[in-house]
Amino acid sequence: MINTIVPLDEIDFEPCEPGSLLESIAQRGIAIPVHVNRTGSRYACVDGRKRLTACLRLMEREPRLKRVPVMIRNDFSKSGSGFWGNTQNRH
Repeated sequence: MINTIVPLDEIDFEPCEPGSLLESIAQRGIAIPVHVNRTGSRYACVDGRKRLTACLRLMEREPRLKRVPVMIRNDFSKSGSGFWGNTQNRH
């Protein structure tokens, strides 16, 4: 998994009612990254539709919300055998 920041317009999601998140995100921004899967050159929302909808509604008055923090759940390019330390077989 990779944490990064991506443009809102590159994330596919179905908007929903953000409820109380609208005002919270207007004041503080997104505190918890949205979970996405990479689908070619775009991203598909797995968790965080309310946060993304709030950003969509607020981005004209809050330009900082045009880019959102995400956790890419299906990208393991930074993990590999080096992640686990010494991988030499010692059986």
